[in-house]
Amino acid sequence: MLVSWPTLTEEITRCQKCRLCAGRTYPVPGEGNPHARLMFIGEGPGRDEDQTGRPFVGRAGQLLDKMIGAIGLSREEVFIANVVKCRPPQNRAPEADEVAACMPYLRAQVGLIRPQVIVLLGSSALGAILGPDHRITRERGAWIERKGVWFMPTFHPAALLRDESKKRPVWEDLKKVRDKLQELQADEPNA
Repeated sequence: MLVSWPTLTEEITRCQKCRLCAGRTYPVPGEGNPHARLMFIGEGPGRDEDQTGRPFVGRAGQLLDKMIGAIGLSREEVFIANVVKCRPPQNRAPEADEVAACMPYLRAQVGLIRPQVIVLLGSSALGAILGPDHRITRERGAWIERKGVWFMPTFHPAALLRDESKKRPVWEDLKKVRDKLQELQADEPNA
């Protein structure tokens, strides 16, 4: 049974299932359109996100906003979330038990939103969602379909800030996302 948005948000706010809660300022449940066709999932909150309780608001978030705009959408039209809802210390990758503690929340969000396309931002998101055998360098830019949802793994915006050579491949991935959304909309009855 699916929970409601208010109940889910309250559960995330009060969560103490793992050690990450001890160091958080605010949990970061995610935000955006609760009926979005497109969802972005990143690794976890950073310093700026921990201070505001909002996902992707730092430099990587500003770049993500530009990426979303480049495919003709706005932040308000998509849903943005992370695998873990509290900031890992020193922005390290979330550990397996931390991911496991947060995964029910992310599954509930996906269940409530029912997006057609999910962009997995980086290796942590890819591994957490599709399994540890998946590799971002091998599967970036390739569609993966599971249970009627299309997944596009691509580099995390923070990786683009560190290595500008990744911008072109990510732009190619985003164009595929834009085209997939148009294709899926054309296939809908009464489109």
